[in-house]
Amino acid sequence: MISLFSCKTRKVWLKSVELVSAVCFCFLSNSQFDLWMMKVSIILWLIISVVCPAVYMHYVFIYGTLKKGQSNHSIIKNTTNGQAEFLARARTVERYPLVIATKNNYPFLLNVPGMGQRVHGEIYCVDQKMLDFLDEFEACPELYQRTTVQVEVQDGDGEGANTLKPGRFMDAFVYSTTRYEPEWLQKPTYENYDTNGDHGLQYHEDTSPE
Repeated sequence: MISLFSCKTRKVWLKSVELVSAVCFCFLSNSQFDLWMMKVSIILWLIISVVCPAVYMHYVFIYGTLKKGQSNHSIIKNTTNGQAEFLARARTVERYPLVIATKNNYPFLLNVPGMGQRVHGEIYCVDQKMLDFLDEFEACPELYQRTTVQVEVQDGDGEGANTLKPGRFMDAFVYSTTRYEPEWLQKPTYENYDTNGDHGLQYHEDTSPE
């Protein structure tokens, strides 16, 4: 988990300090100015912290239907579910079996490190609301379990504090599973999931009555 103030919060704070500094510098001596600025900075920080509190964000590694170009990508872009920002493409440091299973052809990352392939996916920075939504969407912990995986950054679109440099190793949440049928370990594994791949196993939701 990372604690981040939004860009808007940082800009408000910095602009406020700059404005007050410019005005007071003209009327106070150096020692008075330094003391006064320290007090003003503390007061402004406290005010902005209340009005624009810190937002706790989480890194999530996505490898399946939520990726760009896949069936459920619109879900992670929907701000009513929470905030999510694409940061970079990445792949797992360890090998994992990424298989397609069930009658709905769900992609599953089996939590069996050392088997399968280094799996490609995308890193997103999400807020707590989006993380809670993803827990529900992924039927966590019944179907998938949210665990931590180490990934290697391939390339990124982030700016400033959100920039992830290629080659960086980092931890992120991932929805993998330990609840799988034994025969799933015999299924073909994939390096990069695509619902429209040549495997012919297109993802679909079951809409038939139970």
